[in-house]
Amino acid sequence: MCTHASAWQSALVAELKAVIVDLPSYGYRRTWSVLRRQRDQQALPRVNRKRVYRVMREHGLLLVRRIKQPGQTRRHEGRVAVTASDTRWCSEGFEFNADNGEKLRVTFALDCCDREALSWVASRRGYSGDDVRDVMLAAVEHRFSLERPPYAVQWLSDNGSAYTAEETRRFAREIGLEPVTTPVCSPQSNGMAESFVRTMKRDYIAFMPKPDGKIALANLVQAFEHYNEYHPHSALGYRSPREFRRLAIPST
Repeated sequence: MCTHASAWQSALVAELKAVIVDLPSYGYRRTWSVLRRQRDQQALPRVNRKRVYRVMREHGLLLVRRIKQPGQTRRHEGRVAVTASDTRWCSEGFEFNADNGEKLRVTFALDCCDREALSWVASRRGYSGDDVRDVMLAAVEHRFSLERPPYAVQWLSDNGSAYTAEETRRFAREIGLEPVTTPVCSPQSNGMAESFVRTMKRDYIAFMPKPDGKIALANLVQAFEHYNEYHPHSALGYRSPREFRRLAIPST
């Protein structure tokens, strides 16, 4: 009996190590969710999340807990998340450097319910209204396959000039989006977009090969696809955005 239990735990440790070797920033909850998905696909019994934590702790596989630095708590204005997809989208930009110093600037759109990254663009220049409008249109086409949605979808962003330009706001309304900006003194009100930026930088950009801008861009394509298809999110029951949508939308 003990031999069987030991063999079972050894096999579980091997499974866990196989997950975190490719996803080294994953803690036990997200590692458990990946393992759950893999076992479901193979019609194997699931492993309890507490057991995953215990085994990872015993074998030194847990992430080092970060100590929260003291500081002023930022005020949060309002709630970003919504209960239905395609009712509010948020957008923001971020930048990072390739190893050779080339800078990539990324603009994206995110659904505030299912967290799917609907569209994105990357360029070597600064954020522009053209980039924002491209992201807007691509998001509408991705979700609705129409020139415009049948109802107004909120478009939440900060007060950057690329978002507040009259041409951008007019274009948003033309394609069925309702521009909404965060309070000037509270940019953290777009916290969902900020959280996505942290996820991309922590779980993908920090580890992906990026010797130059061209290779960085190619790997960024894979990062966005992995995030949408496989990245577990606590607010979605540790499902990925697309996994959550597949469960929420009945097949026809």
